[in-house]
Amino acid sequence: MNVFQADFIKSAAKPKDYPPPGLPEVAFVGRSNVGKSSLINVLSGRKGLVRTSSTPGRTQLINFFDINGILTLVDLPGYGYAKAPPALRKQWGPMIESYLSIRESLKAVVLILDIRRVPSDGDLKMLRWLELYNIPPILVVTKCDKLSKNEQAKQKSIIAAAINRDKQMLLPFSALSKEGRDGIWQEIMQQLGIAEKAA
Repeated sequence: MNVFQADFIKSAAKPKDYPPPGLPEVAFVGRSNVGKSSLINVLSGRKGLVRTSSTPGRTQLINFFDINGILTLVDLPGYGYAKAPPALRKQWGPMIESYLSIRESLKAVVLILDIRRVPSDGDLKMLRWLELYNIPPILVVTKCDKLSKNEQAKQKSIIAAAINRDKQMLLPFSALSKEGRDGIWQEIMQQLGIAEKAA
C-alpha cells in the first residue's frame, strides 16, 4: 500500500480515553523488543512515527495512528519485559485485554514473533485471547535478516508447531531490508475488506 498520510491521533490507557470508534482498526502486539515499533514505522513509511528504543517496554500506553484516512493502526504495549516495574507489568495485561474485548472498531491484530525465539507464554496467552474474542490474527515473524534462508525455514516450522498453526501463515519481515512490507499490507487490507485501489 502507498501510504501518503500517517498521523498520530492520541494515546490512551483506559477505554474512556480511546478515540471515538470509526475507521477500522488493526492492532499490533508482541513481547517487548520484538521489533513492533520498527514494523509500524516501515509499514507507515514514516521513520519516526513510532518512537523506537533500545530499552524494551517503552510503549506503556495504547497509541492510535491514522493511515490515509481509511484505517487506524494501534500500537499496544509490549509484554513480557521482566525489568519493568511490577506495578507497570500488572497494568499491561488488563490494558491490552480491555482493548481487545470491547473495541468495536478492531478488525484484526498483528501478532509479532521474533523468528529466532520459541513463542513465549505471553505469546500463547495472546493467541488464546484473540481466539476468545474472535479476532483474526495476522502472524508476522520479525528479524528475518538475522538468519539464513535455511535457518528461517527451520525456525518457522518450530514456531508454527508451538502455536499450532500452518507455517505458511507466518509472514516474514525485516526492518533492515523492508522485506515483507507489501505482503503484510496485503494481508491487512484483505482482512479489512479494503480494496488495494482504495488505498
